[in-house]
Amino acid sequence: FFGSPFDDFFGRPDGNSAERKNVRRGIGSGVIVTADGYILTNNHVIDGADVVYVRTADKRRLDAKVIGTDPKTDIAVIKVNQQGLKPIVIGDSDKLRVGEWVIAIGSPLGENLARTVTQGIVSAKGRANVGLADYEDFIQTDAAINPGNSGGALVNINGELVGINTAIASRTGGFEGIGFAVPSNMAKSVLTALITTGKVTRSYLGVSIQDIDDNIAKAMNVKAGEGALVGTVMENSPAARAGMQTGDVILEFNGAKVTSSAALRNAIATQTPGSMVYIRVLRDGALKSFAARLEEQTPKTASSTTPAKKADINSALGFRAEELTPELVQRLKLKGSSGKVVITAIQQQSTAYRAGLRPGDVILSVNKQAVSSVASYNALVKNLAKGELLLLLIERGGNKSYIAFTL
Repeated sequence: FFGSPFDDFFGRPDGNSAERKNVRRGIGSGVIVTADGYILTNNHVIDGADVVYVRTADKRRLDAKVIGTDPKTDIAVIKVNQQGLKPIVIGDSDKLRVGEWVIAIGSPLGENLARTVTQGIVSAKGRANVGLADYEDFIQTDAAINPGNSGGALVNINGELVGINTAIASRTGGFEGIGFAVPSNMAKSVLTALITTGKVTRSYLGVSIQDIDDNIAKAMNVKAGEGALVGTVMENSPAARAGMQTGDVILEFNGAKVTSSAALRNAIATQTPGSMVYIRVLRDGALKSFAARLEEQTPKTASSTTPAKKADINSALGFRAEELTPELVQRLKLKGSSGKVVITAIQQQSTAYRAGLRPGDVILSVNKQAVSSVASYNALVKNLAKGELLLLLIERGGNKSYIAFTL
């Protein structure tokens, strides 16, 4: 979908020359942000490089060293040993408006096209779930961005840096009018952290969250598109100690309205570890408020043994659910105990499949009623009829989430 930004420069192994086999050269763009040589670029531009150098607008070649990287936002900071450079003014990306003119600067398709300037508008803000980084809050623009532009400046009409050009959405590998840039405010916070401490520290609350679509909103009697629904609440996490539960709908975070799970995740991560945050949730129709002290993210944070008779796929539901036996635990590569109910097969044309249900999902509740055994599950689903709305709480890979669909 996005292609590789380096295909045109690295080529592919074809045996034509020793240089092609042994030496790979990549090119990207960067932005000078301090007079003493600190430069912002993308992590994927310098990732895995043995040697990094930059070529300035006046055609000087300067050796650079990597100060730090943050793959979770695809931002990197490098530095050249030079004084008296003219840095760009970093603007406030939060003040950008959709439809505002912006200019992209970089070296598309190679060094021969260095310092190319293209113009466009801000097509959208807050783009997430694009699949480029762990923390996404992209500015979308139709200013022409091509391979080699990565790490370059996206500026407003005042010449202020408002984004770092990062990627394009393309079926051909070339520009098709959809480009993405990391907002300058996010890049600036990463820049400051990497320069001062050499790493980026993020906070975590200890919950998995998801957006609320129309079906989930109807099943849980909440408004679609408002708030973020809590799935897993991690044990001994700040959220657990504060009293939050699976099924809570987070409406406000530190007094700000929650509009999406991605925005909430970014807001939590950017808080200083140890800070107290205030959360307002909707639980079973009642508003509740919690105070939680955030903690620093770590790599660790982000009964019967008789095989059950294999049942047919329930035609009304579109999937088959069975008792979770040790054999199924091994076959489906799950972590769990006997007695639970697990989906073992699903029709790919069913509404359940289109809603996101998959084999291996463990069913924890049906229409807000807890599932404690196969018998309790069967009792909850036996009278369901076509056209009814079904709300399932499932567990997948240790995380809980809600899936709702019409039978």
